[in-house]
Amino acid sequence: MAEVTMDKIISLCRRRGFIFQSSEIYGGLNGAYDYGPMGVQLKNKIRDQWWKEMTRRQENIVGLDASILMASKVWEASGHVSNFTDPMVDCKQCKSRFRADQIDLNAPCPVCGTKGSFTAPRNFNLMFETHIGADRDASSVIYLRPETAQGIYVDFRNVVASSRVKIPFGICQVGKSFRNEITTKNFIFRSCEFEQMEMQFFCKPGTDEQWFPYWREQRMKFYIERLGIIPEHLRWHQHGPDELAFYAKDAYDIQFLFPMGWQELEGVHSRTDYDLTQHSKFSGKEQNYLDPDTNERYIPYVVETSAGLTRNVLMALSDAYEEQALPDGDVRTVLHFHPEIAPVTVAVLPLVKKDGLAEYAKDLEKGLREDFDTDYDQSGAIGRRYRRQDEVGTPYCVTVDYDTLKDHTVTLRFRDSMEQVRIPESEIANTIKKANKEYRRV
Repeated sequence: MAEVTMDKIISLCRRRGFIFQSSEIYGGLNGAYDYGPMGVQLKNKIRDQWWKEMTRRQENIVGLDASILMASKVWEASGHVSNFTDPMVDCKQCKSRFRADQIDLNAPCPVCGTKGSFTAPRNFNLMFETHIGADRDASSVIYLRPETAQGIYVDFRNVVASSRVKIPFGICQVGKSFRNEITTKNFIFRSCEFEQMEMQFFCKPGTDEQWFPYWREQRMKFYIERLGIIPEHLRWHQHGPDELAFYAKDAYDIQFLFPMGWQELEGVHSRTDYDLTQHSKFSGKEQNYLDPDTNERYIPYVVETSAGLTRNVLMALSDAYEEQALPDGDVRTVLHFHPEIAPVTVAVLPLVKKDGLAEYAKDLEKGLREDFDTDYDQSGAIGRRYRRQDEVGTPYCVTVDYDTLKDHTVTLRFRDSMEQVRIPESEIANTIKKANKEYRRV
């Protein structure tokens, strides 16, 4: 099996409409990417699976969509204004910029090779700063949020007061976050604009000991069972004393084997009552909880699950990518997406354009759109069209031929096995739905 490299992933993403460099016609903008027709479908389907997992398959979890722009006091309370920094150095010779904790300051510059050319490390705040209103002074400073979690904390009392949730309960949201990274690299793995999928689970102090392992188990199962990720490509990493945030009780990362090695995909953190306590102090409004059953008042502990949606997209692409050598000597590139997240579920292909086959196939595709994300392709040889669908990860292809006009049967092709079966046109939808439920990675 050929090695999966980042260059291969990037090349496929560009030619098949998954991901493009932002502002490419102007030379591109580092750390920013656009999601094309296939990419936005993949991203949205991963997001929808996560949302369904949290709000439908789990008990007592509600949703939220907090504003990207928040009062500056939020980020003072959370510690981001004073502590959300990376150490930065510049090369005096070539002016290249690096994170000081990721290079050897005594070694030559990785770009120009000059030795002893680095400036002294200095802290660099990762938040994007802007102003709100007509005046530009200290009172108008606001920030693009660097994480979505704080929106959940500041709306904690609003959610409790306006809904019927009782501890233990969770609040989840999906949204854009922004970090002014010193260096961006590895495609969409680390970028300045990204999306997060976060859930804060509020529980009574002491019960976090039982909820923390529960959520670790649930989150790992999600990737294997819902997204179809190969289990051997996932592992746990527990934060050591030098990695653990000062307020955290315990923290684990789910790591994925990306083309550049094992890297963080999602964090599961036991955050104690730090965040709600901080917002109580800075706002002057107690972010506590009154238990309606015991009349006990306390500040809840929090177990957080925090995943990068954009990293999930890169994970799905990397995990699914394969170059297969075929018996005839040809090589096919295929994306083995789980059918639930594939951008296109079923493609309809007329064998030829003439003799009414194209019109028949178009009508069939239109009907299948009621249940599935579909594609219609009549350009080129049938084998070449199969290869195109393989490259975007389409699980099923339906071919309309001359026999279809006679008996209303079609050829259904399965992406992973390349098996082809003849079935009645009326059975297409049920056959695909059954195959989706029984799907196992080949």
